[in-house]
Amino acid sequence: MEKFVYLFRNTQEHYAMSPEAAEASMQKWTNWMGDLGKKGILTGGDPLQGTGKSVSGKNKVVTDGPFVEAKELVGGYLIINAKDINEAVEISKGCPIFETDGRVEVRPVQKM
Repeated sequence: MEKFVYLFRNTQEHYAMSPEAAEASMQKWTNWMGDLGKKGILTGGDPLQGTGKSVSGKNKVVTDGPFVEAKELVGGYLIINAKDINEAVEISKGCPIFETDGRVEVRPVQKM
């Protein structure tokens, strides 16, 4: 098995949910991740806070928020086990993020 990272990119629609819709969405996420955990697929991950800093360039310029001009924000990540990237992509298709037109970036973890 190989490890893959799912980077969850949320749209503005995701952040504009009513409290009731947000609670229902969170329950779907909890169920989906719980199922991945029971199957031994999920190895870790966390949501990300909406704040942060970005350091860039040779001069190491620091700016508030890594997403100042972004139309979608990286809201969190998971690390999963899959036999290959195709299986990792198929597993990602069960993610609730797609209900709010979000995106999952699937990246293999480099072995060191």
